[in-house]
Amino acid sequence: MSATMIFVNLPVKDLDASKAFWGKLGYSFNAQFTDENCASMVISDTIVAMLLTEARYKDFTHKEIADATKTSEVLLCLSAESRAAVDELVDGALAAGATEPRPAQDHGVMYGRAFDDLDGHTWEIMWMDPAVIQKQD
Repeated sequence: MSATMIFVNLPVKDLDASKAFWGKLGYSFNAQFTDENCASMVISDTIVAMLLTEARYKDFTHKEIADATKTSEVLLCLSAESRAAVDELVDGALAAGATEPRPAQDHGVMYGRAFDDLDGHTWEIMWMDPAVIQKQD
């Protein structure tokens, strides 16, 4: 069986600014699924964030689009390979214009920080000590 993929669809106010922001953090875009209304940001082989202009996002829902700077719609969490990788990604996001909504959380075997992107979507970046993760058969 092939791995399940996830496509996270997020509304953005300025697609070009969002692409520039994520590009500064080292993410690439799949040109096959990117145009003037959306950008297919490749996070990994199985995770893609679809950044959609608000007009394009409205094609998929009849609901009001949440203002992520004022309400919480979703918390997105990505794993990192090390504590240093957590800091590197979050510090890069802050340098590119993100804000940090809360202090780092250090639980010894787990370390995480968060940032709000240009549209207010909260991204949590987390490292967990591999020694405490139980392997499942």
